[in-house]
Amino acid sequence: MEFDTFLQTGPYSLCKEEKEALLLHRMKALTRYHRENCPAYARILDGVFQDSGASSLEAIPFLPVRLFKELTLRSVPTEAVAKTMTSSGTSGQAVSKIYLDRTTAANQQKALVKIVSSFTGSGRMPMVILDCPSVVKDRRMFSARGAGILGFSIFGTKKFYALDDEMRLDAEGLEKFLDAYRGETILLFGFTFMVWQHFYKELLRLKTCGRAFDLSNCILIHGGGWKKLQSEAVSQQEFRRRLREVCGLGRIHDYYGMVEQTGCIYMECEEGHLHASVFSDVILRRPLDFGVCGIGEPGILQVLSSIPQSYPGHSLLTEDAGVLLGEDDCPCGRKGKYFKVTGRLKNAELRGCSDTYAAGYQ
Repeated sequence: MEFDTFLQTGPYSLCKEEKEALLLHRMKALTRYHRENCPAYARILDGVFQDSGASSLEAIPFLPVRLFKELTLRSVPTEAVAKTMTSSGTSGQAVSKIYLDRTTAANQQKALVKIVSSFTGSGRMPMVILDCPSVVKDRRMFSARGAGILGFSIFGTKKFYALDDEMRLDAEGLEKFLDAYRGETILLFGFTFMVWQHFYKELLRLKTCGRAFDLSNCILIHGGGWKKLQSEAVSQQEFRRRLREVCGLGRIHDYYGMVEQTGCIYMECEEGHLHASVFSDVILRRPLDFGVCGIGEPGILQVLSSIPQSYPGHSLLTEDAGVLLGEDDCPCGRKGKYFKVTGRLKNAELRGCSDTYAAGYQ
């Protein structure tokens, strides 16, 4: 099945039976392709999984996401690799390496556009990037943080980096940018801890000094983990409330994603739920036997993606804990599974852009 079939479908328009039929066909085809073109993947399947033909998404073989830190997993020749992405990591950690050919990179971008546009609208917007410009340098090999910025930059017409390389807010530049596009919807993008530490706290300080910013016409998309903020007793609800109070920002969407499945992000809806789009799915598995969890039962998050063609990353067991909240019945009206991430598994390394940055922040 060609990937274009997914692009012709509304990202949250299919009910359970329709989506599983579409995605299962693609997952089986990708499994066969990677078995034939990635010897290391074939050896793993032969040693761990019985190849009896998957009759459901739950039966698709999965790889522990950690393997991308330990093995070279690539299904295309070296000369076909257009870009190598690395995961975020604290000092001394091994990082995942994800090898992209042009087709996979293009499909990542196409999927991201479909998903995000369903929340923000189809038009591009002036964009404020809540990070520093030096993060995006080497286009051939860059971290998940740089990949996130570049990926979301496609939604921006004019772009402004709100932080300098010392992570200080350029208040004057921000004020000029907001004035230049007053009356238009402006997109803000950043990673959760950086938004809080370097943007919210500085806006709060400025407001106490009599200098306020009105961001009521903006949409904020942020991601990368909550570990540091949760340790400071800042919940998602508190995060939203404080930003609304300091600058009037009301449209805020968190997202869950990883460099191993770039493009297939899980956006937070207006009800505060993370949603799987038509491009992806989630399965919660029990830690003792990897059986499938029911709705409301805590488990380990497995993520499926229709995108990866240059590497075997289409079915991955993460090191994140979560809970499936429901399917096809979220009050926001979007079809598909919706869930929440409750944290990292015990002894798992930090890996989100926000969390790894926060771990090294002084």
